[in-house]
Amino acid sequence: MKYNESIAVSTSRVLLVPYDAHHVPQYHTWMEDEAIREATASDRLTLQEEYENQVSWRTSADKLTFVLCRPLEPSSPRVKATVAGDAVWAGQDDVPERMLGDINMFLTPWDDDDDGAEAIVVADADAAGVEFVRAEVDVMIAGAADRGRGLGKAAVGALLEFVSRNREGILREYATTTQQQQHSSNKRPEICEFVVRIKASNVGSIALFKGFGFRQRGEVNYFGEIEMVLLPAIGKLGEGTPSIGEIEVVEGYREAKYDRSRLPKDASKAS
Repeated sequence: MKYNESIAVSTSRVLLVPYDAHHVPQYHTWMEDEAIREATASDRLTLQEEYENQVSWRTSADKLTFVLCRPLEPSSPRVKATVAGDAVWAGQDDVPERMLGDINMFLTPWDDDDDGAEAIVVADADAAGVEFVRAEVDVMIAGAADRGRGLGKAAVGALLEFVSRNREGILREYATTTQQQQHSSNKRPEICEFVVRIKASNVGSIALFKGFGFRQRGEVNYFGEIEMVLLPAIGKLGEGTPSIGEIEVVEGYREAKYDRSRLPKDASKAS
């Protein structure tokens, strides 16, 4: 998705930056770990394929993705200047040793034959000119030493806050691109549910999403996963602004310009 290509999200616990080409070598190293591939249901790719994948994710209007990094350090004089200038510097604030993992949101059309979306009346959506979409979220913390420290929770909170604040722009890009590709109607897209799929044995992740109001739907599937769902407060369709719900205030949340001006030219390959 291009919407966030120049936006970084800084919080007291994590820094979210757009997934760029200079992140690919470190990401590729992570994905060489079979356990990470299994946990994320990912195929093993060559480095060149990872570069191509990065470009695809940047240009796909149904994929919002960020790389997770360690937070900016307020005690650093350079970071104080960064905050004052309201910018995050590519190639400095997100070097490989500061990278933690990634977080993604995938938008897909909601099928009224799907289970769930209990609070939604489809007839009302048609009358209001609304087309529902599902938002599937996944988060990955790559390093074993970084897991269990609340970084996944911090990342999910930051992403949900970002989506809440930028919902209209995100859905506008999704609508413009998908409607052109599918020659569909000009209905306004609206997120009807946030979804995560988690291994039933992953009690930590299950507790994480329960903390944000996600609830299990259905039973464990063939792959040993459960589906957890969060229904946003849609209210009367066509009126007001839907909200994600009771999301905790994210400490230190700030959106900043993602500044690539100091990035070496050869690091911008395929971005």
